[in-house]
Amino acid sequence: QVQLAESGGGLVQAGGSLRLSCAVSGRTYGSYAMGWFRQAAGKEREFVGAISWGSVNKIYADPVKGRFGISRDNSKNTVYLQMNSLKPEDTGVYYCAATYTLTGWVVPRSYDYWGQGTQVTVFS
Repeated sequence: QVQLAESGGGLVQAGGSLRLSCAVSGRTYGSYAMGWFRQAAGKEREFVGAISWGSVNKIYADPVKGRFGISRDNSKNTVYLQMNSLKPEDTGVYYCAATYTLTGWVVPRSYDYWGQGTQVTVFS
C-alpha cells in the first residue's frame, strides 16, 4: 500500500508564500505522476497542478499559472508545491495524489492514492 502525507500548510497573508510537501511511502511500482488538488469549503475538489515522474511534464490550472510551481525529488520520495503571491481565493485544503496513468491528470478519478490534506488559509 502507498501512503501520502502532506505538510507545510498554514495561515499566511495575501501576497505571501508557502511551500507544501508531500511525502510518499510504501511500495510503489514503477513511475508515477503526482498531482495537487485543493478543495475550498462547500466547493468541489479542483485540480491545481501535476508533474510527471521525471519532472519533464508539468501542467497547472489557469488560476495558479505563474504563481505556483511543482517539483519533486524522487530520491526523497517527496513532491513540493511552491505557492507564491497567494490570494484569499487560494484558501482550502490541499491534497497530493499519485497516479500511474499517463493522461487525465486534471481529473481526481485518475489518481490511485491520496493524502489526507493540509489546510492553507490566506487572509487579506
